[in-house]
Amino acid sequence: MPTPTKGPRLGGGPAHERLMLANLAAALFEHKRITTTVTKAKRLKPYAERLVTFAKRGDLASRRRVLGLISDKGVVHELFTDIAGAVANRDGGYTRITKIGNRKGDNAPMAVIELVLEPVSPKQAVVAEATAAAAKAAPAAEEEVVETEAVETEATESEEAPAAEVAETEEAPEAEAAETEEAPAAEDKK
Repeated sequence: MPTPTKGPRLGGGPAHERLMLANLAAALFEHKRITTTVTKAKRLKPYAERLVTFAKRGDLASRRRVLGLISDKGVVHELFTDIAGAVANRDGGYTRITKIGNRKGDNAPMAVIELVLEPVSPKQAVVAEATAAAAKAAPAAEEEVVETEAVETEATESEEAPAAEVAETEEAPEAEAAETEEAPAAEDKK
C-alpha cells in the first residue's frame, strides 16, 4: 500500500487530491503516457501500480474496487484486458518516470510517466522458460524413475519366483522320501 505523504496535499484538500489522482490514473491508462509535474508523477506512481495489481488479479471484486476509483468503464475495461495482459509476467514496476526539464511558464519541474508494457528483459524471459522447462521435466523424470523401479521390482520378483519354485520342487522329493521311510518304520513299531 502506498505510504501516506507528508506535507501539503495536491490541490488543497483530500477529496480534491483523490479526484486528481483518479483522473491522472485514468489518463495514464487511456494514453499509456502523460506529461505532468514531477510531484504529481511521484504521487501517481504507487496509486497506478496498485490499480494495475488489481487488474492482474482479474476477478469481479478487483474490477469493482477499481471502478470505485475510476468512473470511466472504458478505461477500466482497457486496464483489465490490455494492460493487465501486457504486464502479466512482470512482478512490479509497471510505471516509469522520466524527468524532462522545467515548464516554460512557471519553471515547474516536469516529468513523463508512462506504463512499462514491453516484455520483461530477454535474459529474465530465458531464465523463466528454463525454470518452467525444468519443472515440467522433473515430474516426467520422476514418473520414469517410478516406472523403472516398478519394472525392476517386477523383474526381481519374477526371477525370485522360479528360483523359489525350483527350490520347493527339489525339497519336495526329499520330503516325500523321508515321509515314506518314516511311515513303514512307524508301522513296524506297532
